Amino acid sequence: MSLSETVSPAAIEMPTDPARLAEAFRLFNQVSEELSSAYGALERQVEALTEELAAANGALRQQYQEKAALTERLTRLLEALPAGVAVLDRDGRLDVANPAADHLLGTPALGMSWADIERRCLKATETAGEMLAGERRVAMTMTSLDAAGGRIVLLHDVTEAHSLKAQAERHERLAAMGEMAAQLAHQLRTPIAAALLYAGNLENPDLPTATRVSIAQKTVGRLKHLERLIQDMLLFARGEVLGREAFAVEDLLAELAHTFEPLARARGVEFDLMPAPAGLELTGNRKALTGALTNLLENALQVFAVGVGGRVSLGVEVQAERLAFRVKDNGPGMPPDIVARLFEPFYTTRAEGTGLGLAIARGVARAHGGGIDVDSEPGVGTEFVLTVNRGTHHMNIVSGESV
Repeated sequence: MSLSETVSPAAIEMPTDPARLAEAFRLFNQVSEELSSAYGALERQVEALTEELAAANGALRQQYQEKAALTERLTRLLEALPAGVAVLDRDGRLDVANPAADHLLGTPALGMSWADIERRCLKATETAGEMLAGERRVAMTMTSLDAAGGRIVLLHDVTEAHSLKAQAERHERLAAMGEMAAQLAHQLRTPIAAALLYAGNLENPDLPTATRVSIAQKTVGRLKHLERLIQDMLLFARGEVLGREAFAVEDLLAELAHTFEPLARARGVEFDLMPAPAGLELTGNRKALTGALTNLLENALQVFAVGVGGRVSLGVEVQAERLAFRVKDNGPGMPPDIVARLFEPFYTTRAEGTGLGLAIARGVARAHGGGIDVDSEPGVGTEFVLTVNRGTHHMNIVSGESV
């Protein structure tokens, strides 16, 4: 009989031997029990997997709900924040912007390059980290997102704070001017009284010519001192605006040497001028720089500076895009408490000083993109280093701000 032929139940030969029949039933029952046990185990595994899937599904649903709630809270927080928040992708393109950022930036299009947004919506100011967005002034900070590879840009509207700062500075200047007026009233009284006394002596017709000339010179000296006080006061009060011109540094140093050498010689002080590199030019306000350096040189001859037999030197160094003018003396130096207050307006250690010379000199240096550093050690000497940029904008010598 072939495999393709059908076998009827009647054709199946059943074992007739009772032993064999009993063994067949035993094997059948054993297989049935094993199948039943395996089915039960499989059923229990399915139930356990079903329970695990249900628990995992519940956990996922809870996580989704928590993330949805967190996303909603973050969205509401971004909408409520007064600061602008812009999220950039790894390519530097705008991905998310809250309403405050839209308001400051004029609703930039999502996907736009941040470089294009800055170019179109923001304008640099004289203060690092602050930009102009239309009529508003904003402070901008940028933070990297390490995981996502993008960046977060925060835009804080500081318009009101900047306005309040400007008002505070104006009020501070008015208060300083009031203090200055009170101090100048006291300082002007002495030279005026001296000038009047000298001028009164000139009325005497019996004065010898030599005495008359001497008194006249003293009168002129007192009047020049008055003029200097008034000029310093006006310069500090107005905050004179500097223009600029290109000039040779060598000529500037020669002019200073021509002015200062006679003063140093009269006090028995040796003056050394270090020659400037040939062809070195500076763009700035020559008159203001001359006045600032003259203040530093004269300061070297005053209190806490050199005396007879001392030495004062003036030189210039080229430092990349800057020039450093050095005024050095070998005097007794100054204690730290004096150095700390040198540039305070109205602070002076001189009986006839206004306390404005060094403050104005520092304003001139800042207006030229630099500053003044002081290195002084008791018993060693003092060095002032006035730095300027070789090219500068029109600046205000008191505030140091661009005009």
